[in-house]
Amino acid sequence: MAGTSDVALLGPADVRSLAAELGIRPTKKLGQNFVHDPNTVRRVAGLAELSGEDVVLEVGPGLGSLTLGLLDTGASVVAVEVDSGLAGCLARTVAGRAGRHSDRLTVLCADALRLEAADLERPPTTLVANLPYNVAVPVVLHLLAAFPSVRRALVMVQAEVADRMVAGPGSRVYGVPSVKLAWFGTAQRAGAVPRSVFWPVPNVDSALVRFDRGEPPASGDRETTFALVDAAFAQRRKMLRAALAPWFGSAARAAESLVSAGIDPATRGERLTVADFARLAAQVRAADCDVSQ
Repeated sequence: MAGTSDVALLGPADVRSLAAELGIRPTKKLGQNFVHDPNTVRRVAGLAELSGEDVVLEVGPGLGSLTLGLLDTGASVVAVEVDSGLAGCLARTVAGRAGRHSDRLTVLCADALRLEAADLERPPTTLVANLPYNVAVPVVLHLLAAFPSVRRALVMVQAEVADRMVAGPGSRVYGVPSVKLAWFGTAQRAGAVPRSVFWPVPNVDSALVRFDRGEPPASGDRETTFALVDAAFAQRRKMLRAALAPWFGSAARAAESLVSAGIDPATRGERLTVADFARLAAQVRAADCDVSQ
């Protein structure tokens, strides 16, 4: 992009000027920390490995910093913004700074957590987002489930959230986000993001997480597997035979099902892979257990 680009990326002064023009004050409630560093935008767009064949689902475009960088790759972008004020000005910003690319931008004023395949004209291939820490995991999991066409993702999240998303079994931070994301594929850290590239400057560190879709576990089903994951980590210090006793009617019956799934009843949820949970989900279904615990 550098050198031959006709896209004018937003710098710190541009971001503040746009926000002032629109009367926008970043809010903690919406987790609004706008990226204002062109080099970071180029870095993210490059790591997303986009081409003209891609349709990018961008969540939380804000003032358009990253949107401009994504359009500069030749990809089409569907920008989903929950703030109506920001959504309303995005197309104008793109027209002024990346005019000939604006026909590849679609703006939706919507909540990403409610977005479904029918809301988009074309199935997205890639998810790219700068996500507030409090909704990052729910948004990513929802969109991966709602859009099977998304084969990869690159998201900016709080560093601690990134650690949870990429953690493996046995890790101190391995938990619900780690297991559920693993159902859809593999996640890995793609680098740190300094606080200084955001306005306002957040009081937490950020990181990039790269995701590549894979095949889900062969056994079990997602609804039951995810419910089991929630139950196991709700009482993560308990042995699984105790944590899952309500599902099976007793700790003894839970232990029997765990053994049948090839899992030590005395282990804890933090030691299980997503495939382990899926095998256990198959046992739950076979035993006709109540999954609404």
